[in-house]
Amino acid sequence: MEIVYVYLKKRSEFGKQCNFSDRPADLNVDILPNPKLAAQFVERNPVDMGIQCSVSMSEHEANTERFEMETRGVNHIEGGWPKDVNPLELEQTIRFRKKVEKDENYINTITQLGVIMEHCIKQNNAIDIYEEYFDDEEEVEVTEEASSAKTINVFRDPQEIKRTATHLSWHPDGNRKLAVAYSCLDFQRAPMGMSHDSYVWDLENPNRPEMALKPSSPLVTVEYNPKDSHVILGGCYNGQIACWDTRKGSLVAELSTIEFSHRDPVYGSIWLQSKTGTECFSASTDGQVMWWDIRKISEPTEVVILDITKKEQLENALGAISLEFESTLPTKFMVGTEQGIVISCNRKAKTPAEKIVCTFSGHHGPIYALQRNPFYPKNFLTVGDWTARIWSEDSRESSIMWTKYHMAYLTDGAWSPVRPAVFFTTKMDGTLDIWDVMFKHSDPALSLKVCDEALFCLRVQDNGCLIACGSQRGTTTLLEVSSGLSTLQRNEKNIASSIFERETRREKILEARQKEMRLKEKGKAEGKDEDQRDEELATNLEEMVAKAEKEFFDIIFAELKKEEAEALEKKAKAPKKLSLEADEEEEEGEEAGEEEGSDEEKSA
Repeated sequence: MEIVYVYLKKRSEFGKQCNFSDRPADLNVDILPNPKLAAQFVERNPVDMGIQCSVSMSEHEANTERFEMETRGVNHIEGGWPKDVNPLELEQTIRFRKKVEKDENYINTITQLGVIMEHCIKQNNAIDIYEEYFDDEEEVEVTEEASSAKTINVFRDPQEIKRTATHLSWHPDGNRKLAVAYSCLDFQRAPMGMSHDSYVWDLENPNRPEMALKPSSPLVTVEYNPKDSHVILGGCYNGQIACWDTRKGSLVAELSTIEFSHRDPVYGSIWLQSKTGTECFSASTDGQVMWWDIRKISEPTEVVILDITKKEQLENALGAISLEFESTLPTKFMVGTEQGIVISCNRKAKTPAEKIVCTFSGHHGPIYALQRNPFYPKNFLTVGDWTARIWSEDSRESSIMWTKYHMAYLTDGAWSPVRPAVFFTTKMDGTLDIWDVMFKHSDPALSLKVCDEALFCLRVQDNGCLIACGSQRGTTTLLEVSSGLSTLQRNEKNIASSIFERETRREKILEARQKEMRLKEKGKAEGKDEDQRDEELATNLEEMVAKAEKEFFDIIFAELKKEEAEALEKKAKAPKKLSLEADEEEEEGEEAGEEEGSDEEKSA
């Protein structure tokens, strides 16, 4: 809330003028003390009284008019030529020079100027202000000043509906300008009437943006072309790739067609180091990396699907959040994914399966920042979840260095372009951390509270002095770090290289040790399994033998019982058989007698 005072009249225009003068004090009333009233009071002894030692001051406020700066161009034309001589015509200028050189005044003037110039040159030769003394001697280590940073400028989103500053890009020619992409990244929660514009700011004029970029959909990423500073590349929220030429105005110069573009927001876009300077590539959470040529940007020239199973299936692809490309390694590029995995790819591979070289997994969430060390490309920095990690391409199992787990989520990170051991990270609590690996590993060398809202992106200037941080409310803060953090220290390259190599060797030793332990555990597990199997076989054999013995004896006992029963039955049936045999013999005798009688009758 701003307090505004409005004065309708000047003080001299109303009221009577006050005249003051010095005079002695006058006694108007003198009331003597009443001793009778003293009984009603209690004497305080001692009496404590606070006395202010400092001089009493009064505060005065005054509202001043806000000064608005405005940038204006100056048209410079070569002067000093007469009206009848056209400076663009070479013949006329040569003819006029010859005419002037023949004049006597010309020779006298040149002679006088030559004396002055000779005097200046002799002064410069006498004292070399750029001379470095004691160059051969070793430098003595001096106690350096404490690391610090201060705010230079603040660039606020001019729109009423504030949006998140999602990406930043420095102007490649002198870093005098800063391009900022504004977008609302909450899915389907963009407020009604939200502007799609992004802006280019002049560092010396924070009141008003120098230029507006007007895309069809809000920009998520923005990048200046390193070869042509007039060309700006942008990745849109709807997946399209847009290109601007600042000489032609705020409208889009080239735009990719929707059917050939990404299906999700473009979270990464980088220019390639090519002869034409018109090639770039982009990545999105739809799992695709696309190569573009802005001269024919309607459709991509090449597409890589980030399927680590190497089956080239889009439904299995991992969503890309960050991109990395190093010009010294033109065939390689790296992608940070939503799943916390870094994918190293080879663009020149002959088959699609060979394009994905290897993966590095170490984060629990999306990798918001991925950047190679500008001095040692084998080492790269990743920022995701609650930590920042430094990796080496020689060690794929684990990172070689990492920060502690913070209470706030990390959102972005970048290496210092001038110091190989320094990197920067931003957090959701609005804090910028500056880490110096040479100084200490456990805590940042400097932690600075930039703003109250969350910081979403950062970008470091090429000279390492200025850092731009974009926040959730669209505020871009420009910070200047102290000289200790932006100046290459003595022997820093060798020390940083030895630190990275030492940690890489340590990780390799730990990896070998872990593999050995895993093999031992596997062998022990296999040995235990064999012992368990032998025990199980032994117990099974005993059980089977006991069971077979029981069945055998049961069968034998059943047979014995059966035989006993049969024997008893035979004994019981034996006398009956004898009586039956006697009866049968008698019957047979009677039958024989009857047959003989019948034969005698027949013969008679």
